[in-house]
Amino acid sequence: MQIFGVDIGGSGIKGAPVDLDKGDLAEERCKVLTPHPSTPDSVADGVREVVRHFDWQGPVGLTFPGVVTAGSTVRTAANVDKSWVDTDARALFTERLGGLPVTVVNDADAAGVAEMHFGAGRDRAGTVILLTFGTGIGSALFIDGRLVPNTELGHLELGGHDAEKRASSKAKEDGELTWEHWARRVQKYLAHVEMLFSPELIVVGGGVSRKSHKFLPLIEGIKAEIVPAQLQNNAGIVGAAMRAAES
Repeated sequence: MQIFGVDIGGSGIKGAPVDLDKGDLAEERCKVLTPHPSTPDSVADGVREVVRHFDWQGPVGLTFPGVVTAGSTVRTAANVDKSWVDTDARALFTERLGGLPVTVVNDADAAGVAEMHFGAGRDRAGTVILLTFGTGIGSALFIDGRLVPNTELGHLELGGHDAEKRASSKAKEDGELTWEHWARRVQKYLAHVEMLFSPELIVVGGGVSRKSHKFLPLIEGIKAEIVPAQLQNNAGIVGAAMRAAES
């Protein structure tokens, strides 16, 4: 069974049909840059471009980098234009995609769902946290496999700042930090998350997970097991498609 998944990020919009039996992309993904300003209309145009690239005509699952209520209303927009707040995302994307059935979910929640079913969190009980390091830091919290939605742990305070302003991969790039320097920041952040939630497993996702060998061995003092995401930067696309299939 194939469903289309789209992952909307602060820097890129990427999507592809997903093989839900394998938990992998059925075709090579298409990616466009997230427009600036990243208003609802401009982002919806980008999503339409990605979906039309495949001439897709079925259900579409989309991630959004912020809190999305069960009714698909956007409540926060840290890394996209603030005009997203209070937007009915499902209605917007349904209209822009010509009436295709649409499901919208928090981006990290989608990645977490995919990792728990097909990846590093598979068959893991207890408390599991997935953290995606990218433009910001997304989070997905699971208790015995059940998702606690919209946790947004990237906005925990770290050194007087939102954690994602200090420890995201964008913070590493903007500050031209070495892997060692950045790993110390990530370590402080993980220690704070561990103090609050005592997870058995922390899954590190986002694009930087492809280079996990450069920084995970540098992180010390965390009691939880820390592993890279197995689906890496495709987890959001897969999870979005999974959510659409459930709707």
